[in-house]
Amino acid sequence: MTFQAYLDTIKAKTGLDPEDFRPLARDKGLLEPGVTAGQIKSWLKTDFDLGPGHAMALISILTPNGRASGSSDDRIDAIFAGAKAHWRQFADMLIEALRGSGRDLSLAPTNTYLSLVSDGRKFAILLPTAARLDIGIKRKGVAPTERFEAARSWNTMVTHRVRVDDDSGPDPELLDWLRQAHSGT
Repeated sequence: MTFQAYLDTIKAKTGLDPEDFRPLARDKGLLEPGVTAGQIKSWLKTDFDLGPGHAMALISILTPNGRASGSSDDRIDAIFAGAKAHWRQFADMLIEALRGSGRDLSLAPTNTYLSLVSDGRKFAILLPTAARLDIGIKRKGVAPTERFEAARSWNTMVTHRVRVDDDSGPDPELLDWLRQAHSGT
């Protein structure tokens, strides 16, 4: 089951979006330092009858790295913090170019990378390091190239990986690959 599928099931079962759980957890004191994942899982099971997989999906949103977190924007800021900050402008330009297509695009930050999602389907990931930006692209049935290598074990959620070491902005070839992944082709 994909991360988005977990979130969709939670919404269908409880009528609540993931961010709706934040004030509820805060009111119960579950976003305080020292609160364990087990305590949150127990609350979600008792109050919402959510199983461990669904609970862990919510926990990853509510408590990355074992502490309370802010909004998705805060989590995205954390991904592009410190020595990786210079990749934020590149990522913003890339996202803006994709949003210009008119297709659904949402951002799903994890603790280490940013997933690009369309119609509930992850089609790309952005993983910044100090030296480069690794971009994973999901294009099943498309042969790897010298630049767009097979992702293999780097990340099994995508089919291709491109390593970007110039933070001046996305080039037309990269945008073309991402637009095709975005549209599902």
